[in-house]
Amino acid sequence: MRASLKRTGLARHLGCNIETVRYYETIGIIGPTDRTASGHRLYSQADIDRLRFALRLRDLGFCLEEVRGLLAMVDGGNHTCGQVAEMAETHRRNIRRKLDDLQRLETSLAGLIATCHRGDTPDCAILNALATQ
Repeated sequence: MRASLKRTGLARHLGCNIETVRYYETIGIIGPTDRTASGHRLYSQADIDRLRFALRLRDLGFCLEEVRGLLAMVDGGNHTCGQVAEMAETHRRNIRRKLDDLQRLETSLAGLIATCHRGDTPDCAILNALATQ
């Protein structure tokens, strides 16, 4: 791979949308870049690695503030493995809570669906249950 990529090449290389690259630059996840004589942005290997890291965090469900926080820790060089592990553990607990909430929602919805006789009349047990809850 070349030492630098234009925005389109970077998006293609990382498998993301060009608008994602543009947005991450706008919000400061990746910094200002060098430009070609014709004005095209050129992203360095460090930019590529940083954006790949941020995208991976987003794939794991970290919000942008968490991504920024972790990047700030790494950029400052004042992080410990324990701090990173705690951040990951907090995120895992949040995911577990969301999964528990989704399980409750699924169980509730399954109960509503079970009341349905699937008849050809407009009288619907699901709608009736929703209207009275």
